[in-house]
Amino acid sequence: MMTPVTSIPIPAILEIGEGTVFNLDRILKQNGFLNAVFLFDDFTYQTYQQVIIDSISATKITSLLMPPDMDIQELIKKAFEMERFDVVISMGGGMVIDYGKYIAFSRRSPFLSIPTSASNDGFASSNCSLIVNKKKTTVPARVPYGIIADLEIIRHVPDRFILAGIGDLMSNITALYDWEFEEKHEVTRVNHFAYMLSKKAVNSFIRTPMTNIKDPIFLKELISSLTLGGISTVISGNSSPISGSEHLISHALDKISKHPQMHGIQVGIATYIIANIQQHRAERMTKIFTRTGFFDYVKDLSLNKEEYSQAIEMAPTIKPNRYTYLHDETYRKKALQFLDEDETLQEIFQS
Repeated sequence: MMTPVTSIPIPAILEIGEGTVFNLDRILKQNGFLNAVFLFDDFTYQTYQQVIIDSISATKITSLLMPPDMDIQELIKKAFEMERFDVVISMGGGMVIDYGKYIAFSRRSPFLSIPTSASNDGFASSNCSLIVNKKKTTVPARVPYGIIADLEIIRHVPDRFILAGIGDLMSNITALYDWEFEEKHEVTRVNHFAYMLSKKAVNSFIRTPMTNIKDPIFLKELISSLTLGGISTVISGNSSPISGSEHLISHALDKISKHPQMHGIQVGIATYIIANIQQHRAERMTKIFTRTGFFDYVKDLSLNKEEYSQAIEMAPTIKPNRYTYLHDETYRKKALQFLDEDETLQEIFQS
Protein backbone atom coordinates (compact mmCIF):
# COMPACT_ATOMS: atom_id res chain seq x y z
CA MET A 1 0.00 0.00 0.00
CA MET A 2 1.34 3.43 -0.93
CA THR A 3 2.32 5.70 1.97
CA PRO A 4 0.45 9.02 1.72
CA VAL A 5 2.23 12.37 1.64
CA THR A 6 2.05 13.80 5.13
CA SER A 7 1.11 17.29 6.23
CA ILE A 8 2.67 18.36 9.52
CA PRO A 9 2.39 21.40 11.79
CA ILE A 10 5.61 23.32 12.46
CA PRO A 11 6.14 26.47 14.53
CA ALA A 12 5.25 29.69 12.73
CA ILE A 13 7.61 31.69 14.96
CA LEU A 14 11.22 30.84 15.81
CA GLU A 15 13.36 33.49 17.45
CA ILE A 16 16.68 32.50 19.04
CA GLY A 17 19.00 35.26 20.21
CA GLU A 18 19.91 37.62 23.02
CA GLY A 19 17.02 39.71 24.34
CA THR A 20 14.37 37.91 22.26
CA VAL A 21 11.95 37.73 25.21
CA PHE A 22 11.51 41.48 24.83
CA ASN A 23 10.24 40.98 21.27
CA LEU A 24 6.98 39.63 22.68
CA ASP A 25 5.07 42.88 22.22
CA ARG A 26 5.91 42.88 18.51
CA ILE A 27 5.21 39.14 18.11
CA LEU A 28 1.81 39.36 19.81
CA LYS A 29 0.80 42.38 17.71
CA GLN A 30 1.96 40.79 14.44
CA ASN A 31 -0.12 37.69 15.11
CA GLY A 32 -3.24 39.48 16.31
CA PHE A 33 -3.14 38.05 19.85
CA LEU A 34 -5.23 40.47 21.93
CA ASN A 35 -5.72 38.30 25.04
CA ALA A 36 -2.99 36.03 26.41
CA VAL A 37 -2.64 33.68 29.37
CA PHE A 38 0.98 33.79 30.53
CA LEU A 39 2.18 30.90 32.70
CA PHE A 40 5.26 31.17 34.91
CA ASP A 41 7.05 28.82 37.28
CA ASP A 42 8.27 30.17 40.61
CA PHE A 43 11.69 31.28 39.31
CA THR A 44 10.46 33.05 36.19
CA TYR A 45 7.55 34.66 38.09
CA GLN A 46 9.89 36.14 40.70
CA THR A 47 12.62 37.12 38.23
CA TYR A 48 10.98 38.11 34.94
CA GLN A 49 7.20 38.43 35.26
CA GLN A 50 6.95 42.15 36.01
CA VAL A 51 9.56 43.37 33.55
CA ILE A 52 8.11 41.28 30.71
CA ILE A 53 4.50 42.29 31.40
CA ASP A 54 5.60 45.93 31.50
CA SER A 55 7.14 45.51 28.03
CA ILE A 56 3.82 44.41 26.47
CA SER A 57 1.44 47.21 25.50
CA ALA A 58 -1.24 46.01 23.07
CA THR A 59 -2.20 42.64 24.54
CA LYS A 60 -4.21 41.96 27.67
CA ILE A 61 -2.12 39.59 29.81
CA THR A 62 -3.39 37.27 32.54
CA SER A 63 -0.34 36.13 34.55
CA LEU A 64 -0.47 32.82 36.41
CA LEU A 65 2.10 31.35 38.78
CA MET A 66 1.75 27.61 38.26
CA PRO A 67 2.28 25.27 41.22
CA PRO A 68 4.58 22.25 40.83
CA ASP A 69 3.37 18.68 40.35
CA MET A 70 -0.15 19.39 39.07
CA ASP A 71 -1.80 16.24 37.77
CA ILE A 72 -3.69 16.07 34.49
CA GLN A 73 -7.14 16.45 36.08
CA GLU A 74 -6.09 19.60 37.95
CA LEU A 75 -4.62 20.98 34.73
CA ILE A 76 -7.79 20.32 32.71
CA LYS A 77 -9.87 21.97 35.44
CA LYS A 78 -7.56 24.99 35.40
CA ALA A 79 -7.71 25.18 31.59
CA PHE A 80 -11.50 25.39 31.47
CA GLU A 81 -11.78 27.81 34.39
CA MET A 82 -9.95 30.40 32.32
CA GLU A 83 -11.84 33.07 30.41
CA ARG A 84 -11.46 33.35 26.65
CA PHE A 85 -7.90 33.89 25.38
CA ASP A 86 -6.13 33.96 22.01
CA VAL A 87 -2.85 32.35 23.01
CA VAL A 88 -1.14 30.50 25.86
CA ILE A 89 2.44 31.48 26.70
CA SER A 90 4.74 29.51 29.02
CA MET A 91 8.07 30.76 30.33
CA GLY A 92 10.28 28.53 32.43
CA GLY A 93 11.50 24.97 32.74
CA GLY A 94 10.06 21.78 31.31
CA MET A 95 7.20 21.51 33.78
CA VAL A 96 5.55 24.85 33.04
CA ILE A 97 6.22 24.41 29.30
CA ASP A 98 4.33 21.10 29.47
CA TYR A 99 1.48 22.75 31.38
CA GLY A 100 1.14 25.39 28.68
CA LYS A 101 1.30 22.89 25.85
CA TYR A 102 -1.47 20.82 27.39
CA ILE A 103 -3.72 23.77 28.25
CA ALA A 104 -3.35 25.03 24.66
CA PHE A 105 -4.10 21.52 23.38
CA SER A 106 -7.20 21.26 25.59
CA ARG A 107 -8.54 24.66 24.55
CA ARG A 108 -7.41 24.35 20.89
CA SER A 109 -5.34 27.47 21.21
CA PRO A 110 -1.92 28.53 19.84
CA PHE A 111 0.98 28.07 22.24
CA LEU A 112 4.16 30.14 22.61
CA SER A 113 7.10 28.36 24.25
CA ILE A 114 9.75 30.42 26.09
CA PRO A 115 12.27 27.95 27.56
CA THR A 116 14.71 29.19 30.19
CA SER A 117 17.04 26.22 29.74
CA ALA A 118 18.16 23.90 26.97
CA SER A 119 18.02 20.72 29.06
CA ASN A 120 15.88 18.73 26.58
CA ASP A 121 13.79 19.06 23.42
CA GLY A 122 10.43 19.30 25.21
CA PHE A 123 10.02 23.00 24.38
CA ALA A 124 9.60 22.07 20.70
CA SER A 125 7.87 18.69 20.74
CA SER A 126 4.22 17.70 20.26
CA ASN A 127 3.80 15.81 23.53
CA CYS A 128 4.28 16.50 27.20
CA SER A 129 4.99 14.67 30.43
CA LEU A 130 2.21 14.95 33.02
CA ILE A 131 1.13 13.14 36.15
CA VAL A 132 -1.66 10.68 35.29
CA ASN A 133 -2.92 8.39 38.08
CA LYS A 134 0.11 9.42 40.17
CA LYS A 135 2.59 8.40 37.44
CA LYS A 136 4.56 10.56 35.00
CA THR A 137 3.04 9.78 31.61
CA THR A 138 3.66 11.02 28.08
CA VAL A 139 0.46 12.51 26.65
CA PRO A 140 -0.31 14.28 23.36
CA ALA A 141 -0.21 18.06 23.28
CA ARG A 142 0.14 20.87 20.77
CA VAL A 143 3.19 21.68 18.67
CA PRO A 144 4.21 25.22 19.69
CA TYR A 145 2.94 27.97 17.43
CA GLY A 146 6.12 29.78 18.36
CA ILE A 147 9.44 29.21 20.13
CA ILE A 148 11.23 32.18 21.66
CA ALA A 149 14.63 31.31 23.15
CA ASP A 150 16.51 34.12 24.88
CA LEU A 151 20.21 33.22 25.01
CA GLU A 152 20.88 35.91 27.61
CA ILE A 153 18.58 34.05 30.01
CA ILE A 154 19.66 30.53 29.04
CA ARG A 155 23.39 31.24 29.37
CA HIS A 156 22.93 32.12 33.05
CA VAL A 157 21.41 28.80 34.11
CA PRO A 158 23.69 26.32 35.93
CA ASP A 159 25.91 24.24 33.63
CA ARG A 160 24.01 21.02 34.42
CA PHE A 161 20.99 22.23 32.43
CA ILE A 162 23.10 22.77 29.31
CA LEU A 163 24.94 19.47 29.81
CA ALA A 164 21.58 17.70 30.11
CA GLY A 165 20.57 19.21 26.76
CA ILE A 166 23.80 17.92 25.23
CA GLY A 167 23.09 14.44 26.59
CA ASP A 168 19.54 14.50 25.24
CA LEU A 169 20.61 15.70 21.79
CA MET A 170 23.46 13.19 21.41
CA SER A 171 20.95 10.39 21.95
CA ASN A 172 19.65 11.10 18.43
CA ILE A 173 22.65 9.09 17.21
CA THR A 174 21.86 5.92 19.12
CA ALA A 175 18.09 6.33 18.70
CA LEU A 176 18.40 6.44 14.90
CA TYR A 177 20.57 3.33 14.91
CA ASP A 178 17.95 1.59 17.07
CA TRP A 179 15.26 2.68 14.60
CA GLU A 180 17.18 1.09 11.72
CA PHE A 181 17.64 -2.06 13.85
CA GLU A 182 13.87 -2.24 14.38
CA GLU A 183 13.19 -1.89 10.66
CA LYS A 184 15.67 -4.68 9.86
CA HIS A 185 13.71 -6.90 12.25
CA GLU A 186 10.43 -5.87 10.55
CA VAL A 187 9.02 -4.30 13.72
CA THR A 188 8.52 -0.85 12.21
CA ARG A 189 9.20 1.32 9.18
CA VAL A 190 11.62 4.22 9.29
CA ASN A 191 10.26 7.58 8.14
CA HIS A 192 13.25 8.74 6.15
CA PHE A 193 12.44 12.45 6.26
CA ALA A 194 12.16 12.37 10.06
CA TYR A 195 15.37 10.31 10.15
CA MET A 196 17.18 12.86 7.98
CA LEU A 197 16.03 15.81 10.09
CA SER A 198 17.12 14.20 13.36
CA LYS A 199 20.49 13.18 11.91
CA LYS A 200 21.13 16.62 10.40
CA ALA A 201 20.27 18.21 13.76
CA VAL A 202 22.84 16.27 15.77
CA ASN A 203 25.51 16.42 13.04
CA SER A 204 25.18 20.19 12.83
CA PHE A 205 25.67 20.44 16.59
CA ILE A 206 28.72 18.14 16.55
CA ARG A 207 30.53 20.53 14.19
CA THR A 208 30.09 23.46 16.61
CA PRO A 209 33.16 24.76 18.53
CA MET A 210 32.95 23.40 22.08
CA THR A 211 35.45 25.41 24.08
CA ASN A 212 32.71 27.22 26.03
CA ILE A 213 29.19 25.82 26.55
CA LYS A 214 27.95 29.30 27.54
CA ASP A 215 29.02 30.81 24.22
CA PRO A 216 25.98 32.23 22.35
CA ILE A 217 26.98 30.44 19.12
CA PHE A 218 27.14 27.10 20.96
CA LEU A 219 23.82 27.67 22.74
CA LYS A 220 22.06 28.77 19.55
CA GLU A 221 23.22 25.61 17.79
CA LEU A 222 22.15 23.42 20.71
CA ILE A 223 18.67 24.96 20.87
CA SER A 224 18.25 24.89 17.07
CA SER A 225 19.24 21.23 16.96
CA LEU A 226 16.93 20.29 19.84
CA THR A 227 14.13 22.11 18.00
CA LEU A 228 14.74 20.12 14.81
CA GLY A 229 14.72 16.92 16.86
CA GLY A 230 11.34 17.87 18.29
CA ILE A 231 9.97 18.55 14.80
CA SER A 232 11.26 15.17 13.56
CA THR A 233 8.92 13.46 16.04
CA VAL A 234 5.97 15.36 14.58
CA ILE A 235 6.87 14.01 11.15
CA SER A 236 7.28 10.41 12.32
CA GLY A 237 4.29 10.48 14.64
CA ASN A 238 6.37 8.92 17.43
CA SER A 239 9.56 9.50 19.41
CA SER A 240 11.73 7.02 17.47
CA PRO A 241 13.93 9.67 15.73
CA ILE A 242 15.21 10.91 19.09
CA SER A 243 14.50 8.14 21.59
CA GLY A 244 15.75 4.56 21.70
CA SER A 245 17.53 2.19 24.11
CA GLU A 246 19.15 5.06 25.98
CA HIS A 247 15.78 6.60 26.85
CA LEU A 248 14.47 3.24 28.04
CA ILE A 249 17.38 3.09 30.51
CA SER A 250 16.58 6.59 31.75
CA HIS A 251 12.87 5.80 32.16
CA ALA A 252 13.80 2.67 34.11
CA LEU A 253 16.13 4.72 36.33
CA ASP A 254 13.26 7.10 37.06
CA LYS A 255 11.38 4.12 38.50
CA ILE A 256 14.15 2.47 40.54
CA SER A 257 16.81 5.05 41.39
CA LYS A 258 17.02 6.39 44.93
CA HIS A 259 18.28 9.68 43.54
CA PRO A 260 17.22 10.12 39.88
CA GLN A 261 19.21 12.68 37.92
CA MET A 262 17.97 15.10 35.27
CA HIS A 263 16.53 13.34 32.23
CA GLY A 264 19.26 14.53 29.86
CA ILE A 265 22.04 13.56 32.26
CA GLN A 266 20.75 9.99 32.58
CA VAL A 267 20.13 9.81 28.83
CA GLY A 268 23.66 11.07 28.10
CA ILE A 269 25.32 8.35 30.20
CA ALA A 270 23.03 5.72 28.68
CA THR A 271 23.82 7.05 25.19
CA TYR A 272 27.54 6.53 25.80
CA ILE A 273 26.84 2.94 26.86
CA ILE A 274 24.57 2.16 23.90
CA ALA A 275 26.89 3.78 21.32
CA ASN A 276 29.59 1.38 22.42
CA ILE A 277 27.22 -1.60 22.28
CA GLN A 278 26.06 -0.59 18.80
CA GLN A 279 29.70 0.09 17.86
CA HIS A 280 28.47 3.19 16.11
CA ARG A 281 30.09 6.64 16.54
CA ALA A 282 31.22 5.80 20.08
CA GLU A 283 34.53 7.63 19.62
CA ARG A 284 32.69 10.78 18.54
CA MET A 285 30.43 10.46 21.59
CA THR A 286 33.48 10.28 23.89
CA LYS A 287 35.02 13.40 22.33
CA ILE A 288 31.83 15.46 22.73
CA PHE A 289 31.23 14.42 26.33
CA THR A 290 34.89 15.10 27.18
CA ARG A 291 35.14 18.50 25.46
CA THR A 292 31.89 19.86 26.88
CA GLY A 293 32.66 18.77 30.45
CA PHE A 294 29.77 16.29 30.55
CA PHE A 295 32.00 13.47 31.82
CA ASP A 296 33.63 15.73 34.43
CA TYR A 297 30.18 16.68 35.75
CA VAL A 298 28.77 13.15 36.02
CA LYS A 299 31.93 11.86 37.74
CA ASP A 300 30.98 14.02 40.74
CA LEU A 301 27.42 12.63 41.07
CA SER A 302 28.30 9.38 42.91
CA LEU A 303 26.08 7.34 40.60
CA ASN A 304 25.18 3.76 41.48
CA LYS A 305 26.34 1.13 38.97
CA GLU A 306 23.89 -1.48 40.27
CA GLU A 307 20.97 0.84 39.44
CA TYR A 308 22.22 1.15 35.86
CA SER A 309 22.54 -2.66 35.66
CA GLN A 310 18.95 -3.03 36.82
CA ALA A 311 17.82 -0.33 34.39
CA ILE A 312 19.47 -2.13 31.45
CA GLU A 313 17.69 -5.35 32.42
CA MET A 314 14.37 -3.52 32.85
CA ALA A 315 14.66 -1.44 29.65
CA PRO A 316 12.73 -3.79 27.29
CA THR A 317 9.72 -3.78 29.65
CA ILE A 318 9.40 0.00 29.44
CA LYS A 319 8.24 -0.20 25.81
CA PRO A 320 7.62 -3.89 25.02
CA ASN A 321 6.21 -3.09 21.56
CA ARG A 322 9.55 -1.74 20.36
CA TYR A 323 12.63 -3.76 19.38
CA THR A 324 15.76 -1.76 20.18
CA TYR A 325 19.22 -3.22 20.74
CA LEU A 326 18.34 -3.74 24.40
CA HIS A 327 15.33 -5.85 23.48
CA ASP A 328 17.89 -8.40 22.22
CA GLU A 329 19.37 -10.46 25.08
CA THR A 330 22.78 -10.64 23.39
CA TYR A 331 23.16 -6.87 23.43
CA ARG A 332 21.79 -6.55 26.98
CA LYS A 333 24.57 -8.89 28.12
CA LYS A 334 27.12 -6.83 26.20
CA ALA A 335 25.82 -3.66 27.87
CA LEU A 336 26.15 -5.23 31.32
CA GLN A 337 29.67 -6.40 30.50
CA PHE A 338 30.60 -2.93 29.23
CA LEU A 339 29.30 -1.49 32.49
CA ASP A 340 31.83 -3.60 34.39
CA GLU A 341 34.81 -3.16 32.08
CA ASP A 342 34.82 0.37 30.63
CA GLU A 343 37.41 2.62 32.28
CA THR A 344 35.37 5.81 31.93
CA LEU A 345 32.33 4.21 33.56
CA GLN A 346 34.45 2.99 36.47
CA GLU A 347 35.28 6.65 37.17
CA ILE A 348 31.61 7.64 36.90
CA PHE A 349 30.07 4.95 39.12
CA GLN A 350 30.60 4.28 42.79
CA SER A 351 32.71 1.17 43.38
